[in-house]
Amino acid sequence: MDGDAAVEPELDAFSLTLPLPYRVALITVLATWGWGANLHYLYKLKIDVPSLIRYPGRTSNTHIAHHHSAYRLATVTSFVLTASLLIFWVFTRHNVDRVLALDWLPMTTLAVLGLLLILPFPLNFMKRYIGNSNATATSINNSGRRPSTTSPPTWALPQDGRKRFATTLRRVLVGGLAEAQHGKFGDILLADVLTSYSKVLGDLYVCICMFFFAAPRRGRDETSATDRPDRNCGGGVIVPLIMAMPFLARFRQCMIEYLRVRRSGVGNGKQHLANAAKYATSFPVILFSALQRSAKAAEDASASVASTGSESTFYYRLWLTAVVVNSLYSFYWDVAKDWDLTLFDGARARNAPDHPWALRRRRLIGGGQPIVYYAAICLDLVLRCTWSLKLSPHLDHVADFESSLFLMQLLEVMRRWVWIFFRVETEWIRTTNSNNGGGNDFVGSTGLLGNGLLGGLSSGSGSRSGSASSSTSGGDIMLGDYQPKYDDEDSDDA
Repeated sequence: MDGDAAVEPELDAFSLTLPLPYRVALITVLATWGWGANLHYLYKLKIDVPSLIRYPGRTSNTHIAHHHSAYRLATVTSFVLTASLLIFWVFTRHNVDRVLALDWLPMTTLAVLGLLLILPFPLNFMKRYIGNSNATATSINNSGRRPSTTSPPTWALPQDGRKRFATTLRRVLVGGLAEAQHGKFGDILLADVLTSYSKVLGDLYVCICMFFFAAPRRGRDETSATDRPDRNCGGGVIVPLIMAMPFLARFRQCMIEYLRVRRSGVGNGKQHLANAAKYATSFPVILFSALQRSAKAAEDASASVASTGSESTFYYRLWLTAVVVNSLYSFYWDVAKDWDLTLFDGARARNAPDHPWALRRRRLIGGGQPIVYYAAICLDLVLRCTWSLKLSPHLDHVADFESSLFLMQLLEVMRRWVWIFFRVETEWIRTTNSNNGGGNDFVGSTGLLGNGLLGGLSSGSGSRSGSASSSTSGGDIMLGDYQPKYDDEDSDDA
């Protein structure tokens, strides 16, 4: 992650075509399509995502699959966004004054998308229909014929899923965490996703602030949300604070898990402290980025050659140190902890003969082809280091364009989308192996085995297969010889 840039002072062609509110809306719509694709592909792999997040399964063949519900919602939101964009382009035609005057259209679109995502109101209009259907089914029952299970019409938006999403979102935004049996993994998954949307949340606030509270510019009497983004709107503290909120919420979740483990008496929970430290490394990045931007603005305003570059350069160096630590630590955690790959394990685990180098034995994504996992590792590293563009004397100015900022947001969303596939696969492997008593199916990092769920509930030790974990081959490089790597399920399920 990196900080906000000081973008070009005037509206460029990109901003005239896709103002900031539409960028936020577009990323939101893409998120719904991405979640549908996650569910669809994992469903094809026979990975039961609803069971992992403790979401009710389909009770009848007449009910559509979960990914179809997600696609349906994505289709509706796409229609709303596309219609709004077409109307906006027809009436503005890259005219600056018209773009500024029609800011109410993208803001209204954002509001409608928000309602579609969290409110189940479309089905409320159908209660009479559903009631009549139930009455018909009851009458058939009374007549001795087999009852039929009713379901909403095929064009209706999913209701239960949006209710569940709204409830989970409210809990996650303040760092709450459900118990394992109530969907803890779903809370963690959503909270991790929100960290990748931290800049989008910051831009959402900027849109609202510019629409209602920003000082008028360009000699206009009114503010405009489609003007050049003012990321200091409301002061230089609010936007960085909003960007830090998802990381703070995830930090709090880690501390909750740590306290649960300590109370349970099974394990010491050190991996949760290490995970909390990972999210804590994002705070200096955001802080020093904001301080650097403020110092640079003050230096530019003073136009003092003697002072130019002194304070801002100091904060830049601090930011660079912080972002390197955050990126490398987060990359390590993605690979070694979230995906249970052995790249950072000891030589014995990494070079074990029962799996490709640095991977694990049981692999489901992409038919288990090693190239898929190697590509995911490389992609994760590259996209976690997009901030490195600022280090190039030829490319540093590219990161200051609004189009470049939007592209980097899209790349981070794509990185998280790929991450979800492997994170859910890993959780599924941990769960199925613990339910099957371990055995030889699981390799790589210890997961729930090796003093994990089975060890906590039975003899205190689990079976391991040929690919030794880091704890058996030189120790985990971040946590020493701590065992197990994942004792959070112990405490919640014991």
